[in-house]
Amino acid sequence: MRRIPRAVQLIVARYMRRLLRNRLDGHQLQIAVDTALATLPIQEKLLVREGALRSDNLNRQLAWAMAFVAGAVNAGGFLAVGHYTSHMTGVVSSMADELAYGDITTALAALAMMVSFLSGAFLCTTLISYGQRHRMRSRYALTLVVEAGFLLVFGIMGSRLEQKVEFTLPVTVMLLCFIMGLHNAVTSIISGAAVRTTHLTGTVTDIGIELSRLFYINVHNQHGRQRIVANRQKLRLYLLILVSFLGGGVVGALGFKHIGFKLTVPLAGFLCFLAARPLLLELRLLLHRLQKQWAPEEHS
Repeated sequence: MRRIPRAVQLIVARYMRRLLRNRLDGHQLQIAVDTALATLPIQEKLLVREGALRSDNLNRQLAWAMAFVAGAVNAGGFLAVGHYTSHMTGVVSSMADELAYGDITTALAALAMMVSFLSGAFLCTTLISYGQRHRMRSRYALTLVVEAGFLLVFGIMGSRLEQKVEFTLPVTVMLLCFIMGLHNAVTSIISGAAVRTTHLTGTVTDIGIELSRLFYINVHNQHGRQRIVANRQKLRLYLLILVSFLGGGVVGALGFKHIGFKLTVPLAGFLCFLAARPLLLELRLLLHRLQKQWAPEEHS
């Protein structure tokens, strides 16, 4: 069963053969990949294991990293384009209000934001499903790289995308909504919906629930009555998401205030950093497979 699509294998194989003709030792390249994997501080399974197979530690690492980026993009994006782009509850409520008052133009703008967010989630799920069908270990990592690419597009072209569409909505707003939909979908799918990072309504609600259970005093410990006990692991996870989102929001707001759209470069770099280990693991598997294919040719 292939982990990598056949077309990608052929392209990489052709490139590797050209490198070998230039006297580059394939074994040295394998060593370089292994060295990079050994030096990366990212857990190997962070963007590989899914759902129930993930440990609490993996979910915590995923939560703080993705919540930080979401907070930075959401808060910083507000300073850049004047809209919060991940709050679909507010967007849909605004659309309902404008429809009630007969403001069709503004209602269409809200609809465009919702559709953009939905399209990001749609693309993310399509990429992950494709990777799953082709046995790609790096399917989540590749999705983060795609998100980083869209962030760079937003950053590079941000000052040039201010032209309005016909319902007076900046293209930048739609692009950020698309990025937030993609960002939330990849986190939700890989964690089995245990981690959501682009909005905090449910997170803050869950914190309130667990705090109530934590401080509840079980006075009557009668036989057969279940004690009220908080899930401390979930509480730590939700608090971590809240703090990380807040910290990312502060960094994003200050960054967009002082350096503008250039802030998207380190944010995109951070996403690529998270994706590096699964991509290198995929590359190591490909190199191992290609070495097996080259061995008979070298003997002949």
